[in-house]
Amino acid sequence: MSIQLNSINCFYGVHQALFDIQLNCPAGETLVLLGPSGAGKSSLLRVLNLLEMPRSGTLQIAGNTFDFTRKPDEKAVRELRQNVGMVFQQYNLWPHRTVLDNLLEAPIRVLGLTKDVAMQRAQKLLTRLRLTDYADRFPLHLSGGQQQRVAIARALMMEPQVLLFDEPTAALDPEITAQIVSIIRELAGTGITQVIVTHEVEVARKTASRVVYMENGRIVEQGDASIFAQPQTKEFASYLSH
Repeated sequence: MSIQLNSINCFYGVHQALFDIQLNCPAGETLVLLGPSGAGKSSLLRVLNLLEMPRSGTLQIAGNTFDFTRKPDEKAVRELRQNVGMVFQQYNLWPHRTVLDNLLEAPIRVLGLTKDVAMQRAQKLLTRLRLTDYADRFPLHLSGGQQQRVAIARALMMEPQVLLFDEPTAALDPEITAQIVSIIRELAGTGITQVIVTHEVEVARKTASRVVYMENGRIVEQGDASIFAQPQTKEFASYLSH
C-alpha cells in the first residue's frame, strides 16, 4: 500500500472535521476525494502531508509511518514532505522568483542537489509541461493555467512518491481544465500515486482509478472507478445526479 489511514480523527478546536477515517490506496493509483463543500476532503488531503495533525489514529504513506497518540518529530515530518508533494489550490508560487527559480529552489536547498543536476531535472519538466517559453517569467505574468502547470512542475522536482492536488481545476476554463486532466493522466502512467480533491464529477470520472465520497467529515462510499456507474449508496448516487 502507498497510503493507509486507520481511525483518523481530526479537530479544529472543539469542532471535529474528520471522523474515524479508514482508507487504503495501493501504490500507483489515482485516488479522487469527492463530496460537497464542507465534507472534509481538503482536511483529509492535508492530513496526508501533516499540514493538519490528527488527534488519533495512524497514517502510513510513502514508506513513512505515524501514530498520532504522540506528536511526530520534526525530522519525520520533513522526511514525509520530501516524499509527498502538494499542489495547492492557490498555486503558492514565489512571486519574486522566475518560473525556473521556483523549480530550482527546493531541490537544491532541501535535497542538496547541485545546480547542474537540478537544472537538468527542471529543463525536462519544463519541456514535458510545455513551459519552456515561460522559464524566465515571473508568476504574475502567467495565466492561471500556466501557474498551475508551474506548481505541478515544482512539486515534481522533488520526485515524490505521492502527489496531492487540492482542487487543481478550480476557476480554470474548460480548455485549461482538459490540459490539467491530461497531465494527471500522463502522470498516472509513471507509477506515481496521486490524490486529488475536486468537486467536479467530470474531472473525477476522467482521472480516478479509485474514488472516495465524503459527507460531514465521514467516508460514505469508496471503491474503484466502477462505482461511478454503480454507486452503492443513495448519497453518492444523489451527488452524481446533480
